[in-house]
Amino acid sequence: MSFAEIGAAAIAAGIDDMYASFLKGDRAGFDAHLHDDVTTWETHLPGPLRTRRELDTYRETRDAAGERPVLDVMAATEKRIDVWGDTGVARYVLVTRDAAGGEEQRSRVTDVLRCIDGEWRIVHHHSELVRP
Repeated sequence: MSFAEIGAAAIAAGIDDMYASFLKGDRAGFDAHLHDDVTTWETHLPGPLRTRRELDTYRETRDAAGERPVLDVMAATEKRIDVWGDTGVARYVLVTRDAAGGEEQRSRVTDVLRCIDGEWRIVHHHSELVRP
């Protein structure tokens, strides 16, 4: 297996672990996949969040208002991952299903990752809701 193939497999496993951590309510497990300077751009966010600290502030406000989503499915599908040295790009469709109403949503996601001390960390996350 080439270095790029090993990196792509590690990135895919990390993405799966990140979303499994979300479903378990394991914020530390989820955050272990994020770089401290991660930029987060998502359809539902109030604007681009430029650091993990800004992401944490958003989460605390959301959670205090009782607006944290409760999902029974959160899965990255149709993954395409490329690796060039210590940089990787993952593109995939994120499928979520609301635990209460069963509503399913799909988002197009691009994650840019860096391998730092042997660990792949997301440095940029962009997610766009696919409207039906």
